[in-house]
Amino acid sequence: MTTTRTVRFHAHGGPEVLRIEDEAVGEPGPGELRVRIDAIGLNRAEVLFRSGVYIEAVREFPARLGAEAAGAVEAVGGGVTGFAPGDRVSVVPAFSMNAYGVYAERAIVPAAAVLHRPEGLNAVEGAAVWMPYLTAYGALGQVGGMGAGDTVVITAASSSVGLAAIQIARRLGAVPIATTRTHAKKAALLAAGAAEVIVDEEKDLVERVRAATGGRGAEFVFDAVAGPGVLDLGRVVAPGGTLFVYGALSGEPTPYPGFDLGMPALNMRTYTLFETTRDPERLRRAAAFVSSGLGSGAFRPVVDRTFPLDRIAEAHRYLEAGAQVGKIVVTVDHDSRDRLGG
Repeated sequence: MTTTRTVRFHAHGGPEVLRIEDEAVGEPGPGELRVRIDAIGLNRAEVLFRSGVYIEAVREFPARLGAEAAGAVEAVGGGVTGFAPGDRVSVVPAFSMNAYGVYAERAIVPAAAVLHRPEGLNAVEGAAVWMPYLTAYGALGQVGGMGAGDTVVITAASSSVGLAAIQIARRLGAVPIATTRTHAKKAALLAAGAAEVIVDEEKDLVERVRAATGGRGAEFVFDAVAGPGVLDLGRVVAPGGTLFVYGALSGEPTPYPGFDLGMPALNMRTYTLFETTRDPERLRRAAAFVSSGLGSGAFRPVVDRTFPLDRIAEAHRYLEAGAQVGKIVVTVDHDSRDRLGG
């Protein structure tokens, strides 16, 4: 049986708990593929899972990590159609990390979580594109029905999801207003297509959004932060608009703003990527939309920095620091492993 270098952790903790260990990888079972991993997209969910504060608890140790990657199919399990060895693919987050993990040189994954990689997209880009764009489009496009003339306020806009939301809003004819904690990322967000950037430490959010929309407010808010700040976000939602909460970067309790604001006509809902990726028809339609945007040049995945697999702990520290603009990707050097006889 083939062995593969796999990132595992034997207890909850900081990046220092991550270990690269040899693990046996066999043949894919029914409905599965074995993928040779070339690049891994890092996501905040993996930090939370490693730390023991994710929406799903670790069932047993040692535990694996990772749900987004790019590579090539090596073997096809029973009942799987549409894939063959050698196909260039991306793995999208559609499964529990208690069942599968892609922080590895090779990984078994469910075929339902694998997409063919569009032509012209290299492995690093293929590991950087799907989670951000499927998350943003799934919420704003599929659930919200965002369209031309709408305004969307995007918090934590320098994240990979935030940048994808800016591009998606532009493609749908909507107006993206980005927010960020400090002035350092303002220029990058304007260059990415934000119509306006509100720096948390400088300007009043409610006043700026009201001014930018002629007093109407934003039809959508796409929030990765949650916590007490949702009260101000609720104040900028136009009547009948929707406040999506898809992350909890603040780490603080999140109030429901309706009662505090006098019960306005406000829709507030949580959203997770799984709503899209675990529904085959929604995933098919969202993937078609994203592929079309990539093909036209409207969508350009932004990669902030890459790390080799051997520096996975450092990559996690960088992710937690929050200084990046775009996606952090870990690359896998199979050539060095082959030269060492691994």
